[in-house]
Amino acid sequence: MTIAFFDCYNGISGDMALGALVDLGLDVAQLRRGLASLPVEGFDIRAEAVKRQGIRATRVDVIVDEAKDVHRTLGDLYAILDKSKLPERVLVRTREAFRRLAEAEAEVHRRPIERIHFHEVGCLDAIVDIAGTMLGVELLGIERVLASPLAVGQGMVHCQHGELPVPAPATVQILRGVPIYSGGIEAELTTPTGAAIVTTLAESFGPMPPMRPRAIGYGAGQREIAGQTNCLRVILGELAAALLPAGESGDLAAHTEHETLFLIETEIDDMNPEYFSALIEGLFAAGAFDVHWTAVQMKKNRPGVSLQALVDAAHRDAAATMIFRETSTFGLRIQAVERHCLRRSFETIETPFGAVRVKIGYWGDYVLKVTPEYEECRRLAASSGVPLGRVYQAAAAEIERRYFASGPAAQ
Repeated sequence: MTIAFFDCYNGISGDMALGALVDLGLDVAQLRRGLASLPVEGFDIRAEAVKRQGIRATRVDVIVDEAKDVHRTLGDLYAILDKSKLPERVLVRTREAFRRLAEAEAEVHRRPIERIHFHEVGCLDAIVDIAGTMLGVELLGIERVLASPLAVGQGMVHCQHGELPVPAPATVQILRGVPIYSGGIEAELTTPTGAAIVTTLAESFGPMPPMRPRAIGYGAGQREIAGQTNCLRVILGELAAALLPAGESGDLAAHTEHETLFLIETEIDDMNPEYFSALIEGLFAAGAFDVHWTAVQMKKNRPGVSLQALVDAAHRDAAATMIFRETSTFGLRIQAVERHCLRRSFETIETPFGAVRVKIGYWGDYVLKVTPEYEECRRLAASSGVPLGRVYQAAAAEIERRYFASGPAAQ
């Protein structure tokens, strides 16, 4: 399986993404032919080799005829894409990236999404950058994309709305839940278009996985920054399963549903334990996915509690605020974590004691595990006057017969 690791150490923009793919071997003529199916006029693509801090890179310029670069809505862009002859996966990804851009702008400006016009990012420029990158990924045969945390820069940037902080409001809105850092550079390193591209493509954000590189591409940004390459590096290769810890096959993300969540932790040794019950109920009510505490030995030989809450980006601040308000702690640790879950479905099976609902966990397209729902088993045990264990045994026998009698079950 061919993967691409987007190393965003100097951020990402649309032209940097295109440049890195061209540097990897994407044929510019083939890219032009593919984009020519878009029913729009007034753009061209030029690529040239440049050097940044001694590193050879490719800079891609999208040349736009400003007279034909009209303001367009999300509906206008969807209509353009629908009339093109781009591959289906390219169309799906391009629509998704523009949807992310439109939703971010709508949130920032507090306007309905249908009233958002793409003008600040340059509409034709954005069409070429986004559709071109998605097409380039397809033409290079890239099956999966992973990415590093994103450098976003710092300081201020000037745009049509005036002076805005870096990262720009739309950029940081798109990057909610994604690990980012400033990089200490006074410049806009990650643009809204770049953010929309990488969040659409990347399955996860973190360190480079064990992989065997076979090609490396550098896409140069338009600006030259003193002491910086200002490049996006894309590493093309295969996952190196032999380098992974025992039991991992290198295809975890391909076989599970995964997302970035936040783990909030603290230790407490000076609070009435009766308060924890209300706290945990409150955190679940506030949107936490999981909350638990464990007994720990604290300093000065005090018994204490280690509290952990798992939340998404939308509920992180509310959960943290609740912990500060409802406990005696003075500090929290918050870190981004990946959560991987088996894809699940539910079915009903028949047992001698009645129907039982079961939860099915899939590894890719195969049934990996099936478990009966506890409450249903308890209800049947009570109504039949038999031990709970007998109901579980009957359900397990039917599960084995129905799902596993002839080996791994297909979906």
